[in-house]
Amino acid sequence: MTIELQMLGWATALGFVYVFVAIGFATWQRGLKWNTGNRDDAVQPLGKHAQRANRASRNFLETFPFFAAATLAVVVADRTGTQTALGAEIYLIARVLYLPIYIAGIPYLRTLVYIASIWGILQMLEAILF
Repeated sequence: MTIELQMLGWATALGFVYVFVAIGFATWQRGLKWNTGNRDDAVQPLGKHAQRANRASRNFLETFPFFAAATLAVVVADRTGTQTALGAEIYLIARVLYLPIYIAGIPYLRTLVYIASIWGILQMLEAILF
């Protein structure tokens, strides 16, 4: 199995971590009854850490399809190499770092880590297009 596909597998698992962390923060604030209920009633707004976890989760879901598509295209086109492996690894490392940085509220570092994840995708995209 290629490094790119391994990183895709780990990124998929990481996606679950993002979702479960966001759910965990919301449940911690709103309670188990809210989590297991129908959620028909109005709820209190989430606190800042729960909101950040939710936004980080949504952000992951915005970048992951591009990463997955680039990964699959690179592998199917047999265009894997050092550049694409590094791009996939950087994407994954950046996304691992992004969640705690976002929840902690470190704005400039968060942006740099986000840019690194996009750079990783672009490295793979370059191998496909050029």
